Amino acid sequence: MIAEIIPECYDAVGKKTFRPDSRRHSGFRPTFPFGLYARAPLKHWCADFSELRKTLLQFTYISDQELYDKPDYWQSPDKFEEIKKGDCEDYALWAWRQLLQMNLPARFVMGRAGHYGEGHAWVTFQKDGKDFLLEPLSAALGLTMPRLSAIRYKPRYSVASDGEVISYYAHQEQKSSLPIHRIGSLILEWLWFWLRFALRLVYLVGRKLLKKSV
Repeated sequence: MIAEIIPECYDAVGKKTFRPDSRRHSGFRPTFPFGLYARAPLKHWCADFSELRKTLLQFTYISDQELYDKPDYWQSPDKFEEIKKGDCEDYALWAWRQLLQMNLPARFVMGRAGHYGEGHAWVTFQKDGKDFLLEPLSAALGLTMPRLSAIRYKPRYSVASDGEVISYYAHQEQKSSLPIHRIGSLILEWLWFWLRFALRLVYLVGRKLLKKSV
């Protein structure tokens, strides 16, 4: 769910800009003013990332077309929490609201991400002098993800809030290449993550089958 961002491969800071024009940038179409998303009064507040992950697992992914009969509809975080259904923007906006409540410098981000394609949404935050990416849709994979997972995320716009002022940022796609030795260590980290995940999955499936046979 959370991966440390590699600065050479991800523009986490961006450049402050005006609010993106939804007519020109089809992926950025908030249904409500962003102040509503940033200050939504939720009923459940997560104390830490572990609780955040457990809560995310209770939600169900569903497209805007299926849920609202609209091609794009960004729910308010309180509405998403109530119905427990939504798409990537809804997951990300709710998670962003939770991180703001944790007093973390967090941003809601729109861009392109691997198999999710264009118009995907996620969250970034800073902690202990490092930048991290939080993918709400990957909560089932565990609390953390390998750093290599963040490379496929290409931010276009991000939104920050200090509790009163909403700020918008434009991001550039990073072109920097990493040294061979760093690439090797990242690949090993990625392989080790998926090996552990596969072993854990086999264990859980085997345990479930054993219970059924008893």
